[in-house]
Parts: sequence; structure tokens; C-alpha cells
Amino acid sequence: MWGCTIQFEFPIVKLLDYSGQEAALETSTNPFAIVATTHLKAKETRHDLLARKQWKFALTRRLYEQGYERQDILNLYRFIDWLLVLPEGLERAFQAELEQFEQERQMRYVTSIERMAMQKGEQTLIRRQLTRRLGELSEPLQGQIEALSLAQLEALGEALLDFNSVEDLIHWLANHPAEAS
Repeated sequence: MWGCTIQFEFPIVKLLDYSGQEAALETSTNPFAIVATTHLKAKETRHDLLARKQWKFALTRRLYEQGYERQDILNLYRFIDWLLVLPEGLERAFQAELEQFEQERQMRYVTSIERMAMQKGEQTLIRRQLTRRLGELSEPLQGQIEALSLAQLEALGEALLDFNSVEDLIHWLANHPAEAS
């Protein structure tokens, strides 16, 4: 109007311009480095799905290792997952590998006090479920349950769904003695 104009100028960046700079992108903590690397690896692994799975895992692992916040990890992972699509079998393998990595990473930071608290909580839950399903438990049975490891408590939590009597619990405990600490 009356000869006035508005002009916007933006710098243009092509992700392909970052080809050959992968080493710099890998050491960068800038989230854009993940975006650029994901795009480059999507193009590079278009015909090598096993390499694509390995890169998808490496990029996802890097999100954790660089200390991103949970929501940032989820947002960036959605982008990685969108670009580095895998066939169903490789996607299952990727998910299993990622799950194992997350479990290993989490367990590294769990203190002995936290483990004891988790075990006490699991014991309380299992006792409540058993009492509801089978009625009050004797002191010796409660003692046996308290002696179980966290992994055994989790297994008992699944098994108790099939229990119909206290004898089922006694039989399960006989076949799963408490592990020595």
C-alpha cells in the first residue's frame, strides 16, 4: 500500500551440505546435529536396512548419552523413527536392543537403598495380591516371600495369577528357593 513493502530474508541450509561432516555432527550437542545426521543416514542406508537399524540405535542411544531431557528425547526419537523406518522384523530387533539398553542404563544408577525400597514395595504388593487371592498367609510363608529376590518376586507376581490354593503357592516356593544374597 502506497509503495510500502515488507521483505523477509532467511538463510538457507540444505541438510545435504552436511554430508562429509558426520564426525563434527556426532560430537555436537546441538539437537540439529541429530536431525542432520538422521537425514543423512536415512539417505545413506536406503538400501542397507541392517545398517539403518544400527544407525537408528546409535542415534537413539546418543540422545540418552548427551543428557537430553525426557521430552526432548521423545521428540527427537519421533523424528528418528519417522525417517529411519525399518521392516517389522528389524523393528522388533531394534526395540529389544533399545529396551535392553534402557534397562542397563537405568540399573547403573539404582543405589542399594533404592533396590531395597523396590524390593519392599514388590513384597508388599505380592503379599496383598496373595492375601486377596488365597486368604491370610502363615508367618513361615510370609518369611519365605520376604527372602525372595526382586526378580523372583516379579516371577511370583505373574505366577500367582494361576494359583487356586495355598498349596499352589507352597509348591511354587518349593520350586523357586530364595537366592543366596
